[in-house]
Amino acid sequence: MLFLALGLLLLAAGGVLGWHFYSRRPAGKQTAHPLTIVPLDNFIVNLADTDRDAYLKIGIDLGVGKSGTKAENGKSAIPTAAVRDAILSVLTTYHSGDLLTPEGKTQLKRNLIAVLQKKVATLDVRRVYFTHFLVQR
Repeated sequence: MLFLALGLLLLAAGGVLGWHFYSRRPAGKQTAHPLTIVPLDNFIVNLADTDRDAYLKIGIDLGVGKSGTKAENGKSAIPTAAVRDAILSVLTTYHSGDLLTPEGKTQLKRNLIAVLQKKVATLDVRRVYFTHFLVQR
C-alpha cells in the first residue's frame, strides 16, 4: 500500500511539473498583436486561361488585427461586399498554371493582402489562409 501511495505521489508531482513547463510560452513565440480570424464564404471563379475553360474553387479566411473587426457601436465592422469584390478582382486575373505551384499560391496570398489593405484599409488584413483550394481545367 505504501508503494502504491508513493507511486501516485510521484506521478502527480511529475504531472504538475510537466504542466508547468509545457504550459509556458517561449519568449520568442509571444505575439504582440493577436489576429482575429474572419471566415468568408467560398469563391468559385472563372480563371483567365484563354486556351480552355478553367475554374477555381477556394475557401479563404482572413487574419485581421483586432481593431479592424469592431465598429464604434460594438457591432461587426466587416464590409463583406467590399472584401469579396476585392478578392474576386484578384482571383479572376490568375491563370490555372500559375495557381498549381506553391510559388503561385504564395504570390496569390501576397496580392490578396495588398489589394485588401488598399481597398478595405479599415479591416487591417494581415494574413490570408486558404481553407481549401481546387483548380479545374
